[in-house]
Order: sequence, then structure tokens, then C-alpha cells
Amino acid sequence: MTPNPHSPASDVAVDRGELLRALAEQRELLLITVKGITDAQAIRRTVVSELTLGGIIKHLARGERVWAEILVRRDGELPEGMLDTGQYRMSAGERLSDLLELYEGAARETEKVVNDLEDFGGSVPLPKTPWSPPAPEYWPIRRVLLHLIRETAQHAGHADIIREALDGANTTAQR
Repeated sequence: MTPNPHSPASDVAVDRGELLRALAEQRELLLITVKGITDAQAIRRTVVSELTLGGIIKHLARGERVWAEILVRRDGELPEGMLDTGQYRMSAGERLSDLLELYEGAARETEKVVNDLEDFGGSVPLPKTPWSPPAPEYWPIRRVLLHLIRETAQHAGHADIIREALDGANTTAQR
């Protein structure tokens, strides 16, 4: 007997794969933006915003780790470092290569956590933050992944603007 290609189990596998693929594509675009950048360039501000290329990589690495922890623990507790504003800045002693390693490790961790989830259709309680509504809030796992895709895409756009202001390069031209 051949499996029904439209069974609920295959739909979940397709959803999971497509969402992870979309996230991987956004990560790839971001990584093109920092190709060939030195540490001095990665820490340099080129726009009014405090954002730097290194800071964006650092923030997204932290973000993926936090969301992976939320998916695994499912306890609604605030993961350590989630609200740490230092995650948005590349410090003077940090190297871009180390931040890229952290980001790649976080990406692998996210993919493993998502692939290991038995109940992909479930929901997770969100941690209580200063901006949270008073009642507990729950997100479906798919929404968590959509959030990571949106966050990565948004910051990839920021990175592209920063890079173009830095040396005229942009993701489209470097692809």
C-alpha cells in the first residue's frame, strides 16, 4: 500500500520542510550581505541607527537560540538573555567570524529542534515580557517559524542597507 501524498502526516512534513527552507533562504541572503566584510567594517555604523552588520548577526543568532529554547521548554518562562540589549551590538573584542559561527550553530540548533518536534501542530506559551498582554499568549509552532523568517528577512534588509552605505555592495549584486 502506498502512502497517501495528502495525508495529514505528509502535510506536516511538507509544512515543516517548506518553513525551514524559507528560513534557510533568508539566512543565505543575510550571509551574502556580510561576505568579504572585515571586523572593522562589521562593527561600523553607516546609518543613523545603532545597527551594524556584526550586531545583526549577533542578534539573529541569539534570537534563534531563544526561540529554539521556547519550542523545547514550552514553559512560558523567559529564556536567559532574551531581553539583553547587548545582543544588538558587536563589541570591540568580538570577531565577525566568531559571530558567524554562533549564527550557523543557532541555525543548526533551530533546524534540529523543529525536525525533532513530534507535535508540529501544537502551540507554545510565550514568555512574559514588558510588552506582553496581561493574559498568557500562545503561538502555534508554525507562527514561531514564520516569526523567525520575518525577523531574518527584516534584518537582512537592514544589513543590505548598511552594507550598501559601507562600500556600495548589495546582496543582489553579490549573488
